Amino acid sequence: MSEINTELASRLVTGRKRDGRCTYDPKAKAEIVQACLQPGVSVARIGMQYGINANLLRSWIGKRHEVAAVRPAGLAARVSPSPVFVPLQIEAAKAQPAQAPAAMLKLHVRLPNGVEFDLGEARLEELPAVIRVLSGLSCSSLTSR
Repeated sequence: MSEINTELASRLVTGRKRDGRCTYDPKAKAEIVQACLQPGVSVARIGMQYGINANLLRSWIGKRHEVAAVRPAGLAARVSPSPVFVPLQIEAAKAQPAQAPAAMLKLHVRLPNGVEFDLGEARLEELPAVIRVLSGLSCSSLTSR
């Protein structure tokens, strides 16, 4: 959105409260939020174009995501956040002769951000420690904005 929509700007502010804060038209707010969600658009630039503080505009965007998350899936398509649970693929090592008492696992991890790495082989007893370490990574938990 490189050009300002003067019609949208003229109907955005509908009045002022006693303390001087503006009241905004809900439809105009929705249009501006939709413009901010386009790829490659700067929220701060949109805010400057329409005379809206960028932080206020970001709070409108956040409220829109909250409302979309509350609606049933059939009513609105929403952006799904990265999963809280990081799935692990556990493959048993090739069968060892009876003299090997410890079962070995080959560990390969794929994180929600796309990073993949092999942890090599580990004994079954070591698996809880590996899972604790992986669950402590910042990309393994859902953060709210």
